[in-house]
Amino acid sequence: MNLLPKLLASALLATFASSASAIVVTTTNNGATLANAIAGSGIVLSNVQYSGASANAAGTFTGGGDIGFDKGVLLTTGNVNCAVGPNSTTDCSGPGSETSLKFDFTSNNGNVFFRYVFGSEEYNEYVGSNFNDLFEMRVNGVNIAQLPNNGGVVSINNVNSNKNSAYYRNNNAGAYSTGYDGLTTVLVAQLAGLTGTNTFEFIIRDTADENYDSGVFIEAGTFSDTAPPPTDVPEPGSLALVALGLAGLGRMRRKLK
Repeated sequence: MNLLPKLLASALLATFASSASAIVVTTTNNGATLANAIAGSGIVLSNVQYSGASANAAGTFTGGGDIGFDKGVLLTTGNVNCAVGPNSTTDCSGPGSETSLKFDFTSNNGNVFFRYVFGSEEYNEYVGSNFNDLFEMRVNGVNIAQLPNNGGVVSINNVNSNKNSAYYRNNNAGAYSTGYDGLTTVLVAQLAGLTGTNTFEFIIRDTADENYDSGVFIEAGTFSDTAPPPTDVPEPGSLALVALGLAGLGRMRRKLK
């Protein structure tokens, strides 16, 4: 019996598993630490306020390269550990339902830019259901977390494999280094013409229940008055793709109520 195919498959799967668990998260409930981690050039922050869904709902991270950027801040609806890969659990949920990071800011030239990625355990089986977790970014109360070309809000039901699919990445088979079942591409938020002091708020929330976490990765130093350079997010490596072909299995899960 030829053992080479089995040995090759095992080696590929081991390589894939190793590459899909690189994110390291440091939990923190300190709003100033979170805000300062994303602050960039030309922006001055003040009056920081943080409210977490749980004691482990937020933190800083490193090793997020295949998500789109290496380090930044992670805000979740429950537990930051649900965002850590590989995606090998049937579900991951933490207590609570909403996390908010709010602060006042001034911009040297009136512009604001930043990059982020939304991900969730609600993907893909709860697309189109009432469990429509979402992410908002409010400037003076107005949500600017919108898809390009008037694509609408960043939520489970509006960004998925069937709707606005150009901005969606399926992670059911664990191709990316996060535990979430799906995630968006790197999205850029921007606003111009701001004067004086303005109020900004990141909000990530569960909808309908507290199960199956969602989270948002915000790039370190990206909240600035200067447009970020284009990001070329790497696709899963060739070894990982072969491993997916060998081991990719769909999962059906049942929602807890």
